[in-house]
Amino acid sequence: MNPARDPEATDRDAAALDGEFGFAEPSTDQSFENALAAARAGDRLTVDDATELLATGTDTAGIDPVRKERVLELADRRRREEVGDEVTFVANLNNNVTTACNTGCLFCNFKDSAHAFEADSDADHAGFTKTPAESRAVVEDALDMGVYEVCSVSGLHPALALNEEHHEILRSYDDPESAVNYKPPERYATDPGTYVEQIEAMSVGGVHLHSMTPEEAYHAARGTDWDYERVYRELAAAGLDSAPGTAAEILVDEVRDVICPGKIRTDDWVAAMEGAMAAGLDTTSTMMYGHVETVAHRAEHLKVIRDLQDRTGGITEFVPLSFIHQNTPLYRHGVVESGPSRDEDELVVAVARLFLDNIDHVQASWVKSGDAHGLKLLNCGADDFMGTILSEEITKRAGGEYGEFRSFEDYVDMITAIGRTPVERSTDYRTRRRIDPENGPHGPRLGPRADGTPMVSQPPKSEPPSAGSADADD
Repeated sequence: MNPARDPEATDRDAAALDGEFGFAEPSTDQSFENALAAARAGDRLTVDDATELLATGTDTAGIDPVRKERVLELADRRRREEVGDEVTFVANLNNNVTTACNTGCLFCNFKDSAHAFEADSDADHAGFTKTPAESRAVVEDALDMGVYEVCSVSGLHPALALNEEHHEILRSYDDPESAVNYKPPERYATDPGTYVEQIEAMSVGGVHLHSMTPEEAYHAARGTDWDYERVYRELAAAGLDSAPGTAAEILVDEVRDVICPGKIRTDDWVAAMEGAMAAGLDTTSTMMYGHVETVAHRAEHLKVIRDLQDRTGGITEFVPLSFIHQNTPLYRHGVVESGPSRDEDELVVAVARLFLDNIDHVQASWVKSGDAHGLKLLNCGADDFMGTILSEEITKRAGGEYGEFRSFEDYVDMITAIGRTPVERSTDYRTRRRIDPENGPHGPRLGPRADGTPMVSQPPKSEPPSAGSADADD
């Protein structure tokens, strides 16, 4: 049975971290030169190899600029050999159901305390909860614009249950709020429906629905003995097409104990991903880095991802997510002073390309890095450049400043400027369309209602003014 969590977990967790904090600096029995030689030879890298490459040598402080460039050049060459010079992107929209959440992750400024959403609450907040009908309207509008992927990653609303059977199980607890973080929908101003109802609502018109993180899958099974495969099979039957490997942060429990003590552990994250793939769903993988972890933790995280792919083969891409710090509890309480440097961003992408020898695609993020640095990452081993997004809230609330939309024209201009080939792709990369830069104007053509018409630069009209969404991994 899924264990109970503290439904009152909030910024008080961050307050407990005021003062000194840090992990010991890593060291290995390997050398940077030997690690680089192994990568150049195409050998499968070890965690020590990856640690050395990420640090440009653990025997000296700071990143060595000459060594860094050697790693980047090798990763870019590996990218060219493995996937060529195409840069892919997708026509997508983020539609998240709710910001209500009591998990208390210290890197997040997206959530709003779930108590504020109760019908009798007078708390002021900028969050939202959408009904299934509202979610459907957002997707319908997006389809008319040519969008063919909808990504949905939401807060853990206490009233959200997998289905009606799950509601009955949760109601049966003597104290469901304390035992399983549950309050019935009638306690809230807006009923979010069930996970199944939301998936059914968003799975319309041939859109590809990318949703249900491992953390959400945990929430959709809390208080039961259901395994993850059962949960994902029911969601797949409702219309779910693939699952995002977010909620990963750093897949090392001593780091999770600091930044997200209320979230699932590493083993549970892996089990959820295995359950999704056993249910027939593709997944993605992510890493949010640049907060309290060391380069050794990043290397261990990459090993968890590679081992999972060895067992399952269902991961389509790896998505590095640079920590945006400005408005987060970790920053407010002095646990971190900043996010990662640009050198670190480049090395994470490059080492991911060299270490993850069983995952074809590595993504660069304009949402996290901006256009210019995002393009630089495409020369460090990345081959995918996210998607149109149209609406983004998680990074924006955390202090991100690079906008929420990129048009097909933007993509063609940027990708051709670095001498690469722009390619529109499906979520799973199995369908691809090379774009002729000379044959404009440019718009999506892979969607069920796409005809090449350029997309607009604002969210669909059905999006509530306060609604937000996640740059989960596309």
